[in-house]
Amino acid sequence: MRLPRCSGILLHPTSLPGGYGVGDLGDDAYRFVDLLAAMRQQLWQVLPLGPTAYGDSPYQCFSTFAGNPILISPDRLLAEGLLTPSDLRDQPRFPVDRVSFSEVMAYKRRLFARAADRFAASAQRTEFEAFCHAHASWLDDFALFMALKDAQGGVKWTRWPADLVRREPAALARARRDLAEAVRMWQIIQFFFFRQWQALTAYAHAHGVRLFGDVPIFVADDSADVWAHPELFFLDKQGEPTVVAGVPPDAFSKTGQLWGNPLYRWKAMEAEGFSWWVERIRRTLALVDIVRIDHFIGFVNYWEIKAGQKTAERGRWRPGPGAKILHAFERALGGQLPVVAEDLGLVTTEVEALRNEFKLLGMKVLQFAFGGDADNPYLPHNYAPDCVAYSGTHDNNTTVGWFQSASPSERSHVQRYLARSGEDIAYDFIRAVMESVAETVVVPLQDVLVLGSEARMNVPGRPDGNWAWRFRWEMVNDWHISRMRDLATLYGRHPAAKEPIGGDSPGRGH
Repeated sequence: MRLPRCSGILLHPTSLPGGYGVGDLGDDAYRFVDLLAAMRQQLWQVLPLGPTAYGDSPYQCFSTFAGNPILISPDRLLAEGLLTPSDLRDQPRFPVDRVSFSEVMAYKRRLFARAADRFAASAQRTEFEAFCHAHASWLDDFALFMALKDAQGGVKWTRWPADLVRREPAALARARRDLAEAVRMWQIIQFFFFRQWQALTAYAHAHGVRLFGDVPIFVADDSADVWAHPELFFLDKQGEPTVVAGVPPDAFSKTGQLWGNPLYRWKAMEAEGFSWWVERIRRTLALVDIVRIDHFIGFVNYWEIKAGQKTAERGRWRPGPGAKILHAFERALGGQLPVVAEDLGLVTTEVEALRNEFKLLGMKVLQFAFGGDADNPYLPHNYAPDCVAYSGTHDNNTTVGWFQSASPSERSHVQRYLARSGEDIAYDFIRAVMESVAETVVVPLQDVLVLGSEARMNVPGRPDGNWAWRFRWEMVNDWHISRMRDLATLYGRHPAAKEPIGGDSPGRGH
């Protein structure tokens, strides 16, 4: 896949401003699209959009197919008459710069139950029934899973009654009958999410902005995916993983990262033509224009850790499905895959060969470039056009925070390489990736706004306190807009860049 030379901004929707304790798909999302257009940015990259579970992480979701209810806009439901002003009067006082996920979700769940009741009693049936039919392959299991989880007090599915754990047909039929109202509520909530997301996507497209999504290679063990398809994972008789995912010790963690996700039975998936994975990618690309496969390296080999280990230090490398799964994607989707391979970390020649065989874009992160020698592949002079270049990602510190905590050798390398003092380090980094040959550039909004470590989104390996950062509109001003717009124009990352460029280069001096 090749994109026209372009750039964009990374911001998960939960980080948007808004009056309900979390960013959502309401007016502030549309205003953010307007901001991207004003900055001449053509991409909006988001994190996975699923309903978050453990640790509020978008990489640990109750379903890889469902949308996150926390993103549904109450204001949009109010405009449709599905909520009333009185429904919104008992809103708690949420913080404006952080997300308190449990409190926000408890509040929104009450709102959604009221909206779902009104919707169920309305005449808006045709579109909803068509939605349920089109998404039945995952929606039926997800809605029942969530209804059962509520009925069982929120415990993990492996602790449900044995006949439900084993998905015995009589037990499932009884649950669908007894929990019919709750199942329908969860279906309606998903309908709300998909309708709001599609409206936002249409608005973005009309303003020249494409959506850039994210698919984690692994799924959460407490998910509808594992409960509904246990034969595709390494599980014991009780449904618990026998081996789990992670990565060995690396730059992020001295003991590795113990993710805990169940591992796939790749042979079983291959026997089914990778149909579950094909459907997963197909459904994601119905929501976004481009998708990043997180931990793409796992398609070549993955780190297998026995369940029960306390760290990821002890494990073994196991072979992934390789080209077979990507051929399955090509057959199902046709043409070149609109896929970005997250190939950070231990990139082997096999990983590079697989990425190149299918003409996938790789990733380069500028924060990884310094403190070594000129051969570092993350230095811009070593980039190739077929990559997405980042100043940093959601897993990194902000560029300002990174530079402040960098070693003396790293700081010296940055200053010599960029020929700048570092006083304007966020835009020094943005400029460096913008002027590179990488055809695609993405920078976190935190770097655009020149924010420090207080605005970091995630610290890998830290079990809590992540994913909660939000920005406020007063953080954004004409200076940020003009700098990003001028950089996109100066370095040919917007169609308007074909216009003559004159005057001084944008931004402050050294």
